[in-house]
Amino acid sequence: MQAVNCEGCQNGVGFALPFSMAFQPIVDVEAGSIFAHEALVRGTDGAGAGSILSAVDEDNRYSFDQACRVKAIELASGLDLQKDNGYLSINFLPNAVYEPSACIRLTLATAKRTQFPLDRLIFEFTENERLDPAHVQRIIASYKALGFKTALDDFGAGYAGLSLLARFQPDIIKIDMDLIRGIDTSRVKRVLVRAIVTACADLGISVLAEGIETVDEYAALRDLGVRLQQGYLFARPAFQALAIPAWPDVF
Repeated sequence: MQAVNCEGCQNGVGFALPFSMAFQPIVDVEAGSIFAHEALVRGTDGAGAGSILSAVDEDNRYSFDQACRVKAIELASGLDLQKDNGYLSINFLPNAVYEPSACIRLTLATAKRTQFPLDRLIFEFTENERLDPAHVQRIIASYKALGFKTALDDFGAGYAGLSLLARFQPDIIKIDMDLIRGIDTSRVKRVLVRAIVTACADLGISVLAEGIETVDEYAALRDLGVRLQQGYLFARPAFQALAIPAWPDVF
């Protein structure tokens, strides 16, 4: 493999604040299995991500993005996350990717070193920061060519939604939790989510609902055809460990 230098990303060097990861399962409610575990930034003592993320700025976000990928893959491999063919979902910052083919080198090297399969990686990006659609489109195309899956997080919030989806199609969209909260008692939310599910089915995109906290929310989403679900109802994030989800059907 060629040298993994990226002048902008600095191979993760440059973000001085130590951090770790927690993992939260994403479940397939139809198969009754774990689809993936999402890696979530935490302090080294397990504290929330706030103190870490507040230290990210224009000067170090490139190295922070790289360091997050390395930490997530290393921890996941050590936990043998891939043994049941589950996916590891990693959040990334599109605006912290200079050039997809260059900035992915450290990720590839880390996966090779830890023997983590490339086709078990999902990269999530959020629409909460203003994005250059053409740049994101290049990233998605590059990542798909390498065998990664991509996911659009917080769909329905932020700067865009349908306009981004019209420009490029990730493998997965994660519906923002504001649309999920209380969906069982909101006809409007059910109509909107049903429309998203229908459109994504036509486009070959999987739909994932996040932030599920109640059995009624779970049941409403399942009735709408949303089989990938994530939230405290199933499991809270486990610090440096893989949480075992609870299943609503056996409550």
